[in-house]
Amino acid sequence: MKVIVLLFCAVYFFSLPNDREVYLCGSKGAKKYHLTKSCRGLSSCKHEITPKKQSEAEALGLTLCGWED
Repeated sequence: MKVIVLLFCAVYFFSLPNDREVYLCGSKGAKKYHLTKSCRGLSSCKHEITPKKQSEAEALGLTLCGWED
């Protein structure tokens, strides 16, 4: 049953029509995604900043940066 739910969630996330590009800090401990590459929350990132689709970031368990609200 869990597999079916996870599969449904993955299909839903990857089929969003207006999936915007967001930015992630490449560190293993990253917990947030950012709407702009110049976000204040990325200023302390010591790793590569990489673009991803918002649905991919959310599927990884990342949430929107507090500075972006």
